[in-house]
Amino acid sequence: MHNYIKITVLLLIIGLLVSYKNQITKQELTIQVENNQNFSRNEVVEIPYEKFSGLLKSTDQENIRVKKQGSQDYLITQWMDSDSDGVTDALLFQVEVAANSSAKYVVLIDSKNPVKETKAITFSRLVPERTDDYTWENDKVAFRTYGPEAQRRIEENEYGGTLSSGIDLWLKRVEYSIIDKWYAKNLETEGYYHMDHGEGYDPYHVGKSRGTGGLGIWENDSLYVSKNFIACRTLATGPLRTIFELDYAPWSDYNVKETKRISLDLGCNFSKFEITLNAEKEVPNYTIGITLHDGKGKVKLNQQEGWFRHWESINNTYVGEGIIIEPNKVQKAFNHQSQIPDQSQVLLVAKPQEVLTYYAGFAW
Repeated sequence: MHNYIKITVLLLIIGLLVSYKNQITKQELTIQVENNQNFSRNEVVEIPYEKFSGLLKSTDQENIRVKKQGSQDYLITQWMDSDSDGVTDALLFQVEVAANSSAKYVVLIDSKNPVKETKAITFSRLVPERTDDYTWENDKVAFRTYGPEAQRRIEENEYGGTLSSGIDLWLKRVEYSIIDKWYAKNLETEGYYHMDHGEGYDPYHVGKSRGTGGLGIWENDSLYVSKNFIACRTLATGPLRTIFELDYAPWSDYNVKETKRISLDLGCNFSKFEITLNAEKEVPNYTIGITLHDGKGKVKLNQQEGWFRHWESINNTYVGEGIIIEPNKVQKAFNHQSQIPDQSQVLLVAKPQEVLTYYAGFAW
């Protein structure tokens, strides 16, 4: 997970080698990636754009290549403009580093040899053909949440609506993108993606719960939540990281204005949530939830280390949902049981803050 479990990136060498015989200028940047954990890591790393200034003076971004030292195969890369200001911020590439070890990667210029394509990518988009879900995925997992048209249909008693700001989970069996295919098939056969056709399916029920990672405010033994998002912006689709933002109408008695920035990296089971929050009155807390569905799953809360999980059986398969957050942001966490449908949930109560950052995701 980018930015939470830290990978140290050290810029070692910027070498300028000139062959006067062939009049060829070669520039390379060697990057050492350190893994200080006791398990191997396969993750996306982000290198600030300014570190490549020496390489970019004589070429454009399209000719930058990255490979593991000693390998001849180029890695998939992605240039990022995280704030959509038209200026490139960083270069992404995926690294593989053994436990308590380091690995070196070489960044160079090559205008002749392309990077091999891969089916394993990240992707996200608004889906107006299925009311207006916003759906995102990578090679391991997929998620969705719901927009204003889905809300309008519920409020006006029309068919096909959903009223929820919870996070839905799609269980994938394949590395390639399935969003476009599953929604297209659902237009032909309603409920298509609720059945497993060999690529996975959506058996996860959200309803009015928080799903996995939805936000709220816990006060007087009650959970207050927003309605559906009212606007969305896709900032990046991949292939290594997808990023988008969702805006919500002011909600609760505190008139909270909320913008979710959600990102998902290739190879990662957890989405990163960076939520900007502004309220007219002082808010007591912000609460992140995981639905308990029928209440038969197993809950584990580790407030000291900042992780919270639920392990349950769904249609004879097992799904483990989790939230990870910096421990010092947490006030308390508890298993809330309710007789009201969709309201039995793991609730993580976080201290009020202007930007709330956490990870939420699953495995199955």
